[in-house]
Amino acid sequence: MYRQDINILKRDYMNLPEEIYFFDTTLRDGEQTPGVALTVDEKIQIAQKLDDLGVDKIEAGFPASSRGEFKAVKKIKSLDLDATTVGLARCVKSDIDSALDTDIDYIHIFIGTSPLHRDYKLKMSKETVISTAVEAVEYAKDHGLCVEFSAEDATRTEAEFLFSFYDELVDAGIDFINVPDTVGILTPVMTRELMSYMKYKYNTPISVHFHNDFGLATANTLTAIECGACQAHVTVNGMGERTGNSSLEEIVVALHAAYQIDLNIDTSQLYSLSDFVGRLTGVKMPVNKPIVGDNAFAHESGIHVHGILKNSATYEPISPELVGHSRKIILGKHTGANALKSKLEEYHIDLNDNQFDKVFSQIKELGDKGKCVTDDDLKAIALTELSSARETPIKLKGLGLLCGNIVSPTATVKLEIDGVEKETSETGVGPIDASLNAIRHLIKDTMHIELEEYNLEAINGGTDALADVFVISSDKEGNKSTGRAIDDDVVMASILAVLDSINKLLLIKRSSEELSIKLKQSQEI
Repeated sequence: MYRQDINILKRDYMNLPEEIYFFDTTLRDGEQTPGVALTVDEKIQIAQKLDDLGVDKIEAGFPASSRGEFKAVKKIKSLDLDATTVGLARCVKSDIDSALDTDIDYIHIFIGTSPLHRDYKLKMSKETVISTAVEAVEYAKDHGLCVEFSAEDATRTEAEFLFSFYDELVDAGIDFINVPDTVGILTPVMTRELMSYMKYKYNTPISVHFHNDFGLATANTLTAIECGACQAHVTVNGMGERTGNSSLEEIVVALHAAYQIDLNIDTSQLYSLSDFVGRLTGVKMPVNKPIVGDNAFAHESGIHVHGILKNSATYEPISPELVGHSRKIILGKHTGANALKSKLEEYHIDLNDNQFDKVFSQIKELGDKGKCVTDDDLKAIALTELSSARETPIKLKGLGLLCGNIVSPTATVKLEIDGVEKETSETGVGPIDASLNAIRHLIKDTMHIELEEYNLEAINGGTDALADVFVISSDKEGNKSTGRAIDDDVVMASILAVLDSINKLLLIKRSSEELSIKLKQSQEI
């Protein structure tokens, strides 16, 4: 019912165009992202992926700006893509000639129109700005080019002059009016007022090029489309000058899902395209980036995960498959039992109730310490619990460490052995060695053990990674047992792993003694 109400409002109060075009400027404005420089081959690879996605126009570069830019535009044009290849030019004859030499048939021309641009950058009067722009358009049209024209800094241009400017260019024959919000100052309300008037005033198709300085580029672009603009300038990952441009993936998915508009875009390629461009440019997306961020379809809260497992639509506006992404269930302090059970089932790990409770408790404890438990962490924790001794006659009750360059590393260990607590302190070459020496001393009356193998591994990268310790211990009878433990402290993980192996050896020893007694009794009978 709610969705139907939205649809009614959409048709009654919006002036949506019959068709929407995507003008991708990743290779031009996107490359102007500070610190980004693409080679010709990299531009070609991105252009091919954009074409596969289904964008209508690809602004391949600024041919007059450098030899590399010229080569890139010319090469992309020669690929015979379905998308139209576009070159950028100033209102300068040589710029237009450079674009013509690349064999493109669509050109994007611009000139600054705001007082700031006229007075400080161009040092031109209003009349000169108009005449310069008209001459450039006429020259491009005379050479058979389709022309899109941008009044740079349009949103800070006096309204009367802006419309006079566009009037002259429409009369000169431009094919697309482009409205740039060059420094991203628009709000949706301002956008609606401007675009509604432009749509009323001009029959020429209207395009918009909005920047994201106030974080409103996507909202403003969608508002412009609601008012009749039929083309959106976008970039992959919202790349561009300063804080970037309207995001291709955000605009596409919003139109598809929120507005329910059929687009000629293969949305399933959006995530892979984002990842590809991010890797090439070195610009990594924030985890909370809409649509393509690592957390776009990640869930931790027990309430949310429970809903997701029942029906993903409870806490997801779209399915991750729509954009080629994947869902992630994150484990941490907010994790519920349903999320953990789902994860264990995914990895075919079968725990009994007691084992499950221990794993669940450990994940909560790690979460309370500010840690996020990865899938690899979970598998290690669960498998450790599966392999741990079922009975623990020896338990760790306390640990104290003293380390430094003044005294030898010293460990004070308190163990409970068959219900009796014992405590001692020992030194060693390091805190782990000292701790193991203390354990050996405490259990000497119970059994003698040798540590035959010790392996330490960080499950994931980072200084706060969980330590995974695996050991093999043996007793004087030649019995061997493994021990494994996971902890965020390497010393504690080491102690728990050794105690795990000792408890297994002790159970083996006692089982053997019980068997010997039973055999002796049967022989006496």
